[in-house]
Amino acid sequence: MAESEHPLRLILHDFLSLNLCKELEFIHKSCCTVGYRPNVFSTTLSHLIATNCGHLLIPFVSIRERLKDKVEEFFGCEYELFIEFTGLISWTKGASIGWHSDDNRSYLKQRDFAVRIQLHGSLPAVCYLNNHGKDFKGGVFHFQEGEPTSVVPVAGDLVIYTADSCNIHSVDEITEGERLTLTLWFSGDSSHDEDIKLILLLSQTLLSSSLDRPFPYLPLPASSNMYWFPQDQASHDHQEGFDIRWARIHVLHYTFNVSDHKINSATSDSSFHLSELLMEPLRLGRENELFKNEFVNGLHALQVVQFYCWKATELPAVNLIDEEFRKFTELSCSLEDFKNDSLKVIFLGDQQHVQSVFGSQSSDEKIQSSFNWTHFSSAIAAWEDYSHQLHRELITSLPHWRTNQSIFTIVT
Repeated sequence: MAESEHPLRLILHDFLSLNLCKELEFIHKSCCTVGYRPNVFSTTLSHLIATNCGHLLIPFVSIRERLKDKVEEFFGCEYELFIEFTGLISWTKGASIGWHSDDNRSYLKQRDFAVRIQLHGSLPAVCYLNNHGKDFKGGVFHFQEGEPTSVVPVAGDLVIYTADSCNIHSVDEITEGERLTLTLWFSGDSSHDEDIKLILLLSQTLLSSSLDRPFPYLPLPASSNMYWFPQDQASHDHQEGFDIRWARIHVLHYTFNVSDHKINSATSDSSFHLSELLMEPLRLGRENELFKNEFVNGLHALQVVQFYCWKATELPAVNLIDEEFRKFTELSCSLEDFKNDSLKVIFLGDQQHVQSVFGSQSSDEKIQSSFNWTHFSSAIAAWEDYSHQLHRELITSLPHWRTNQSIFTIVT
């Protein structure tokens, strides 16, 4: 783990493990919304809580602790900083930012340090390290003065710098692919402490929901306009653009399928947009085959698909010739078999626009060529186990967090 010698910035290599990078990529690609700048997508911790995915905060807890310790150690301000913001941010084609410092606006003066972990990655068969030049082009980080002058993003690497005129910086335009970072802001002002706000949101959310529900971790989508990526960034016109939940499914060669009756009902109401159908139960399709299991909404389906991309190589191999598995092959059928139900594929945007923004983000070719719904179905059980474990950990941790008004790792 090499470190920079610059007194006001720190570069650490391999700060995060590859698997942790992939886990955060899974969270972002299954939960993100349209971001704060053109061609940017974001996943904030408050958004995770608001969409019933508060359990997905758990993977962030130890990372935030390690980062805070490292920042305070490097800058000699132990126990003086508060985490103001934690988020996953991805930049796609066309995103860039010119020379600036991160405190160049008055409301940002409380930002003492900016911490960005380069987490870019794709969906590999063998834990690939996805970096600049492989998963995206452009997006190189530059400092205006001092060394290093440039930072080429590498998965797991960490950049820490002061948010003042000593570290004026820029980021090259993304010309292809999607550049993903975990970004943290630190402040010396306790009134900006993110933990207190998150604990309050978690308490309100969990108190208002039943802990006895069999699947308390099922996602609840936000308003559809938060997922709509307009072709014209100055406009949120639903007629031009695409739904990012549908887009992420589309580039992985899956389809959303809903009943013809629901589609007709939606189109008969001029105020209703087809993206609203992703709030309701639906099925996944792929290459004219339909998965028989129903998902509670589009976000649920997207999470399972992204989880499968993350964990596919770790799931048990399926020998479809083995008689023991023959009965499970009934998990899928042809779309033709659903004529009576009139299930149809829905398209929620311009496919060429999707390709322009996301490119081809399919999982590894070996997984693609050997894909079968039986193997995919094992990801559902694995996703449920993963989500249930995180949810229980959240329930166990929250009382301690509320008592201390701080989010930290609970040792059991």
